[in-house]
Amino acid sequence: MSWHDFKGKPKPDSGAAAETASGISFGFSIKKTNENVVSFSTEVDTNFYPEESWVNTDLANAYILGHEQLHFDITELFARKFRKEISELKVSNSIKVELKTLYKNNASELDKHQKRYDEETNHSENLEIQKQWQRYIKLELKKLSKYKSIE
Repeated sequence: MSWHDFKGKPKPDSGAAAETASGISFGFSIKKTNENVVSFSTEVDTNFYPEESWVNTDLANAYILGHEQLHFDITELFARKFRKEISELKVSNSIKVELKTLYKNNASELDKHQKRYDEETNHSENLEIQKQWQRYIKLELKKLSKYKSIE
């Protein structure tokens, strides 16, 4: 990720130097035989949205970019957690509901984590807490490396 990836219009009233827009997209298909689910497949992607991500170039620096990168890394972490949860599901006639529930819960937890990250780091201003978050996310991503996004 570089500042060139941030193509959105800055929001000067926000008080922030930059904003990363990222998210998880999810799709699935189910195969049935005689009204019974016999298999399912899923696709989970981590996305960065350049047109919705912005930077105030007067305030931009490498440290702030690192903070923004971690927002994306948190999104990737939750995509990995979601893929892991999906891998643990068993084929059943309730799989559609289970998948949708997992997705909804994952999206909610991702949102809470993103907000907590900004609150605890004071939007990157608390350097020590920022370092703690970087170590934590790096470790968690490593633990779930089996479920990383395909590039």
